Amino acid sequence: MKYTTEKKQTIVLYILEKIESETQSVSKVVAETFNISTNTVHTYLNELIENGIIEKQKRGKYNLVNTCHEYTFKRSAGDLRSDTLPYDICLEKEIKHLSENVKRIWLYGLSEMVNNVIDHSNAENMKVIILQNYLTTTVLLIDDGIGIFEKIKKHFDLPNLDEAICELFKGKLTTDEENHSGEGIFFTSKMMDTFLISSSGKIFTSSKFTDDNIFDINENMEGTCVLMSLSNFTHKIPKEIFDQYSNNDGSFTTTRIPLKDIFDAAPVSRSQAKRVCNRLENFEEVILDFEGIDWMGQGFAHQIFWVFQNAHPEISVIPQNMNDSVQSMYKHVIKTT
Repeated sequence: MKYTTEKKQTIVLYILEKIESETQSVSKVVAETFNISTNTVHTYLNELIENGIIEKQKRGKYNLVNTCHEYTFKRSAGDLRSDTLPYDICLEKEIKHLSENVKRIWLYGLSEMVNNVIDHSNAENMKVIILQNYLTTTVLLIDDGIGIFEKIKKHFDLPNLDEAICELFKGKLTTDEENHSGEGIFFTSKMMDTFLISSSGKIFTSSKFTDDNIFDINENMEGTCVLMSLSNFTHKIPKEIFDQYSNNDGSFTTTRIPLKDIFDAAPVSRSQAKRVCNRLENFEEVILDFEGIDWMGQGFAHQIFWVFQNAHPEISVIPQNMNDSVQSMYKHVIKTT
């Protein structure tokens, strides 16, 4: 039976996703899912092998074929003069076959991160590593500069590196307000499927990152490592992501703060709340995402939803993804104050 190009592509992508997730008995699972014969699945598997997309390890076991390209840029050689140069030299040829929305995301994200290295890191060397398979493209950007969290801590006279990481989640954070808006990391992190910054033994991430990922982040490294990963078939549109956090004039007015990525345990104190509220007056709308937070203390809730909110009635503070326990404390504070 001959399938349409669209249906075949759907089946092939499903096969590759199952191989990537190390699913057992791939042929059987795919055949049952699409109600096709295992012979048809084997035909597709053989085509993927012939095209260099997968490789067979043993009977019934396959791996995606990964490529790796590494480039080094030196400031003293004039390599760090343009934030689009690494995209033009390193990445553009690797993603030329992908859709326009994917290319736009990568051009924005990579150029923004390179710009940070050029203008803020004082780094002499910058390394760009591109890892790619049929499903995903991943870029690592590594520099030997001061370290992003340390730079933010010193510039804003913050007490520790955790405070610096907390500020990054909000956006509109820059150590050079005359020349930068401080939006690059915020929006790049929203566009990527995986976004991670490692520096000074600390990690900032807007997505789940576990030990079983294919990269080992050296927490003792000097400088900064940025990891960005995106599906080659993503339907994300840059403008739609910008619009989620912008008003009708296109200004960056809304921020979303994932509390589980800021606090190791349930937030309980006023000092923790004050950390969250710092610089929120720069926004019109603040979304507090409580996903993964099991409980919050009365002091934390009162400081945000009563003290801060009363001091800034023009700002909408919107809690989301509250479980029953968190919502109960929220209602208690709102009702009794």
